[in-house]
Parts: sequence; structure tokens; C-alpha cells
Amino acid sequence: MTAHPIAETVASLMPRAKTELTELVAFQSVADEAVAPRSECEAAANWVADALRTEGFQDVALLDTPDGSQSVYGLLPGPEGAPTVLLYAHYDVQPKLDESAWVSPPFELTEREGRWYGRGAADCKGGFIMHLLALRALKANGGVPVAVKVIVEGSEEQGTGGLERYAEAHPELLTADAIVIGDTGNFRVGLPTVTSTLRGMTMIRVRVDTLEGNLHSGQFGGAAPDALAALIRVLDSLRDEHGQTVVDGLAADSEWDGLQYPEGEFRHDAKVLDGVELPGTGTVADRIWARPAVTVIGIDCHPVAGATPSVPASARAQISLRVPPGQDAAEATKLLRAHIEKHVPWNARVSFEQVGQGQPFRADVNSPAYTAMAEAMAVAYPGEKMQSSGMGGSIPLCNTLATLYPQAEILLIGLSEPEAQIHAVNESVSPEELERLSVAEAHFLVNYAHSKRS
Repeated sequence: MTAHPIAETVASLMPRAKTELTELVAFQSVADEAVAPRSECEAAANWVADALRTEGFQDVALLDTPDGSQSVYGLLPGPEGAPTVLLYAHYDVQPKLDESAWVSPPFELTEREGRWYGRGAADCKGGFIMHLLALRALKANGGVPVAVKVIVEGSEEQGTGGLERYAEAHPELLTADAIVIGDTGNFRVGLPTVTSTLRGMTMIRVRVDTLEGNLHSGQFGGAAPDALAALIRVLDSLRDEHGQTVVDGLAADSEWDGLQYPEGEFRHDAKVLDGVELPGTGTVADRIWARPAVTVIGIDCHPVAGATPSVPASARAQISLRVPPGQDAAEATKLLRAHIEKHVPWNARVSFEQVGQGQPFRADVNSPAYTAMAEAMAVAYPGEKMQSSGMGGSIPLCNTLATLYPQAEILLIGLSEPEAQIHAVNESVSPEELERLSVAEAHFLVNYAHSKRS
């Protein structure tokens, strides 16, 4: 069967895509100055802006958002009367974590066993390259049939809400008929998937104080209130005997009625060690897409290296609570704080710091844009039917866009399939998925333009 010209063009552009992704991954663009210098994010933002200018985008700008980060915006005008499609990605990335656990340097794109490894390769610098490939393929085959706006965020991974607040203050900027969020992924490699739901998120830091200062554990241990022990008690109260998340007043029994995630596949994808049980009850899909999930993502107290025999006076933890559709993230935050205050032992002092918060999201999968995407996916993935799945992660911007532009149809696709191991060491992207999803996005833009003319 003869390949479609768009697919042929994208295939021919893949070497350039690898070069560009190599350049983009090289920026250590973690939007946390405690982890990486601000100059790395600024350099990545300028790279993205230059790429848009090269593609003929107008009004390219680095937007200074309220959280101190920069988002990159550009407009590519379309034919008269054509609809407008907003394409989203983000250039900021997660920290590298334990660099010694990376097989190859985290900020050097490295090809290995058919995949490209590097921090941000899939999440979400690869998503921006996907947008570029789709637009280049269309320009080489008759032109881009819609007006295109591109917004590339600079602090998505931090959840600090800079772009959301900027959009709320400038609602005309991102208005569009359809929005493609290029920051999710297929259910598995080769199975075209749109993400229909996202869990929201609240992130808090909890500090427990019990003493004016650390005390000798031999002289005072046993009666002196141990702040770390108190914190451990609190954290343990957030799960029941089955490992299910428990926050007083927060429902945790919803069920997922769509595409299921077989436990064996999940164990393989999550790289669960042999013999280790999965926490929680219900199906895997229930647990990761339909129910709240608490994770302790960091603890500050005595480090093991250089530890002394003393009773800790204070301890701190950072807690992430994922909030499923149907629940309100702000209310979940209140319930989480109340739960912690109720369960802290020994009347220890507790204080909180809000780090980030975002609402869950549910898409309308029956909209014309989804029909256009299903037809496009069928071309890019011959023989496969587009599936709809949930995603346990959060993209707070989605709800902001849905509120600002209720008429807009929002679709979520991307490169973060399970093998990509986003947020973990050895993150990677499948170049085949990058190629096929770029083809799909290009065909979607054609189909969507046609549907609006019909």
C-alpha cells in the first residue's frame, strides 16, 4: 500500500526531529531554581520561540507568567474563515533524580534499542517536536488548513499555575475552536489513544514540630516527643490496611467503566518487583483513573549519612494527592489538611504550605473534534481503532481552558505511553510513536478544517 504523502513527509523529517529534540533535551529546564539555574529555562524558552519564528509564526512572545516562569506563544494565521486550533506542550521537565541510575546522561538524547532516552524526551519536549512535525508536513502538502496558536508552558511540572493565571488575565490570547494538549500518551505503544479524563492534584508540605531542638536520644529518648515518629504516624493514617488512600470525608470508591488495565500489564509497565502486591482495592483502572491517590514524594529530617543519636525536633513531608473527576481539588485540600490535623499524635504542632493545586478534567468524547481525531488515528495507525482512556496525572491548565473557552473542544494525546517512564530515571520516547502521532495530528487538522466547512 502506498504511503500517504503526509506520512512520507513526516518520515523524511525524522532525522531533523531527532537533531532538534537533542538540542531541546540538552537544556536542564527544571522550573525550580533550587534544582537548576533559571538560565536553563530561559534558554529552552528562547529555543522554542526561535523554532516558531522559523516556521513563520507571528506575534511570537515570551510571556512572563505570575509564578515567575515564561510561556512561549505564537500565531500562524490560516485561510480566511478557517477555524483556530490551539496546540499545547511544555518545555519544563522533572528533575533528573538519581543521575547514577541513568544508563546514559539525562540531558543528552541517546538512542538505545530503538528508543531515544533523555529527560523531557516524551514529557513534553517531544510533544512540541510533534507539533512542529505535523505543521511542517502540512506545509509541504498544500498548506496548513487552520489558524494555529501554539502555547508552550514553562512550569507545568511544578503545578504553580502561572500559565493558568496568565490566561485568566488575558482570555483573548488562547481562544480557539479546538485545543490539542500534547502531554498525555497512548495506552500502550502502537495503540492510538485519546485521554478522556485527568485526575486533579493538590500538593502540600506538612511540617511537624515537637521540641525546641534535637535532643540526645539516650538521655531523652522514650519520653521526648519524636517529630519524625509523629509525622510517620500521620502519613500512615492516609492509607488503610489494604493500601487504599484514606482521607476523612473524601470518597474513594468510584469505579472506571471504560478501557481496563490488566493487572499483569500494569505490573510490567510499573516494573513492580516479583512478589510485591499492588496496594488498594478494585481494578487497576479504578485505582489510577477513578479514585484519589496519596503519595509521599519527599521527607526532610535527619539524613542517614552523618546521622546522630538524637530525637528529631521537627520533620517535614511533601504530599501529593491526586483527585479524580467528580471531586473538587480545593475541597480535597481542606479535607487532607483536616485529616492530618486530626491524626497527628501527642498534640504535636502542625503547619502547612500549599505548593500546587489543579482541578480534574473530563473531556467530551462525542464532539466533532474527536470524530476528526479518530479518523486521523485510523490513517496513522492502520488496522487500529482509537481508544479512550483515563490518565492518573494532572494537567491543571485543561480546566482553566475549559472554563475560559466552553465552546472549545479539548483533545489530549501525546508521547507518554508506559514504556516512556516519564518522571522516572531513564525517560525515553519511541521515535515510531513520535512519527505516527505527528501524522495523526496533521490529518486531524485537515479533518477538523473540513468538518467546520461542512
